[in-house]
Amino acid sequence: MPVLGSEEKSQGNPQGRAGDGRGLGLGLALLSAFAFGGSGVAAKPLIEAGLDPLHVVWLRVAGAALVMLPVAWRHRALVRERPALLAGFGLLAVAGVQACYFASISRIPVGVALLVEYLAPALVLGWVRFVQRRPVTKAAAFGVVLAVGGLACVVEVWSGLSFDTVGLLLALGAACCQVGYFVLSDQGSDAGEKAPDPFGVIAYGLLVGTALLTVIARPWGMDWQVLAGSADMDGSAVPAWALIGWIVLIATVVAYLTGVVSVRRLSPQVAGVVACLEAVIATVLAWVMLGEQLSAPQLAGGAVVLVGAFIAQSATPARTESSVVRVSGSEEELSTSGTAA
Repeated sequence: MPVLGSEEKSQGNPQGRAGDGRGLGLGLALLSAFAFGGSGVAAKPLIEAGLDPLHVVWLRVAGAALVMLPVAWRHRALVRERPALLAGFGLLAVAGVQACYFASISRIPVGVALLVEYLAPALVLGWVRFVQRRPVTKAAAFGVVLAVGGLACVVEVWSGLSFDTVGLLLALGAACCQVGYFVLSDQGSDAGEKAPDPFGVIAYGLLVGTALLTVIARPWGMDWQVLAGSADMDGSAVPAWALIGWIVLIATVVAYLTGVVSVRRLSPQVAGVVACLEAVIATVLAWVMLGEQLSAPQLAGGAVVLVGAFIAQSATPARTESSVVRVSGSEEELSTSGTAA
């Protein structure tokens, strides 16, 4: 039952409605960042216990796909309507990001892998400038330069890349795939009722990712006995099944659902800025729960990476397209932020 006067308020105050949507989007983006940030902390003990990184990724994606099967069935029309979107989401946003990230943390610390991966918000600018052919401000370009400089401190280039080079390249691959996650998550956000349901896109993305990872990871060769035992987390034994449960339900299902919805309510740029907090959350969790510590220059460099990504994303021009919203029986042209154009 609608509250008395709520209909009039929602129709007559589009700015308030847009503000409420952005507030909810911000909250969901923060929740998504926290959920994603805990994935590496839970996965690394399993990898060190004997599971191959690709097997951990397969367990994560396949388990989440199983949970989302009812959603996939409900939105089965998407297979006919948006096959390219589902394939791209499964390939990049699911399989690509997770496989590259988990493989990287098997070689380098969790915090470093996330900091490299979160060059993605700056890389989104490349998509905006060269693919969408939209202008990029000087402030945005400065943010990219700042992020790259901070990354140089994180990997300590003055010592000749003290971290594993392959691990760093894998983390960079995860960053490139994450650009696809932000861009694809925004597809259809301006299509109104015709926009593809975000939950359906996630469900089929997980199914596509599972099919692809099954061929690559070959889970039939997995050491399944590891799942029946425990994994060491900085001296504490934790049941392997509990870690898998966290990775599947929280770090995947909840993380993707809240993340995609937040991008729809905000934008790839704004959601990308908030998602940078994932690197901070993951670094703190890895320090507290895994005993991984970074040097002072690395911590300073990580802060510079996040600041650079924030500047780059917040300086990106807003969308130029406008939408038409009916207000009190008349039509007014509104910008995407909800203000009258």
